[in-house]
Amino acid sequence: MKKFGTEKYISNLSIDCVIFGYEANEIKVLLSKFKFGQGTWTLPGGYVMWEESIEQAATRTLKERTGLENIYLEQFRVFGAADRIIGSEIRNTLKEELSEKYNPADAEWITGRFVCVGFYALVDINKVNPEPGELDQGLEWHSLKDIPKMIHDHNDILNYALEALRQNFDQKLIGFNLLPETFTMKEVQELYEAVFNKPFATNNFPKKILDLNVLERLEKKFTGARNKAPYLYRFIK
Repeated sequence: MKKFGTEKYISNLSIDCVIFGYEANEIKVLLSKFKFGQGTWTLPGGYVMWEESIEQAATRTLKERTGLENIYLEQFRVFGAADRIIGSEIRNTLKEELSEKYNPADAEWITGRFVCVGFYALVDINKVNPEPGELDQGLEWHSLKDIPKMIHDHNDILNYALEALRQNFDQKLIGFNLLPETFTMKEVQELYEAVFNKPFATNNFPKKILDLNVLERLEKKFTGARNKAPYLYRFIK
């Protein structure tokens, strides 16, 4: 049977990443279709190598799954319930299926109790080239409106990540990581409305954003009559 290589990793410590993207006025999350557990869904994750910091492990995991470097990444919570994974309703199924490919000790290790460090990442969805990991069948983008039931406590992890994203959106000015290099004010407002799932007043929103003093106004975007075209902006901070 194949060895998983558990000796490379710190026992009982894992990383799970909530990777947010933005497309067609919707916030999307990159999810993994797990090879085991009858094809359940999961957040992209991994383990921490002995020579790595937790942040380095998260950065490596993201690069392996997205092909991108220099991604905005933030730790938002640690998940350490006593029954994490070992109390999961599909743990026994997972262990049985894993044991068909890996040795029983590795299957036991993978399905043991893990303390999980949660990170969320913000990416330009058009630049992502999803690459499945060893335990992934494939990776797919899902709208926040269409999130399937996921393995263990991963739905809870996603909900906490979304809460952290909303709390930090203005304070840390992180939303612009989801937009292309140049954008219109309308596109910024549509992004905010997607993140917070509510409308913003069009007459007040531009002033709120411009008062942050983090945007550079470029030439007008040509869409016909030049004097009616919207301005393009670029994030400068």
